[in-house]
Amino acid sequence: MSAFAAVAVVALALLHLCILVLEMFLWTGSRARAVFGTTAEFAASTRAMAANQGLYNGFLAAGLLWGAFASDPVGFQVRVFFLVCVAVAGLYGAATSSRKILFVQTVPALVVLALVLLAR
Repeated sequence: MSAFAAVAVVALALLHLCILVLEMFLWTGSRARAVFGTTAEFAASTRAMAANQGLYNGFLAAGLLWGAFASDPVGFQVRVFFLVCVAVAGLYGAATSSRKILFVQTVPALVVLALVLLAR
C-alpha cells in the first residue's frame, strides 16, 4: 500500500475515533450538540443511543487501523471490507438521518477506498 493511501486510511480511522468521543462521552455537551444539530433535551433523551452509535464508530476505526497496519493480503482485505462498511453505513445514515452524513462519511470512505485500490 502506498504511504498516501495508508495515511488516508489512518485519517479516516481518526475521524471515526473523534465521532466515538463525541457520541460516547460528549453527546450532551455544547460542542457535540453543535456538531450534530441537537438540543439539550434531545441529547439528554438519546444519550444511550448515541453512546451505542459511538461504540460502532469505534469498531469501524479499529477495523480501519487493523487494515492499515496488517500485512497484505490480509491487510488489503480488511481495509477494503471496513472502507465498504463505512461507506454503506454513511449511505444508510444519509438516507435515514441527515444528508450531511453522505459528505462527512460516505464520500471520504469512497475516496480512501479508491486510493487503496489504486495503490494495489
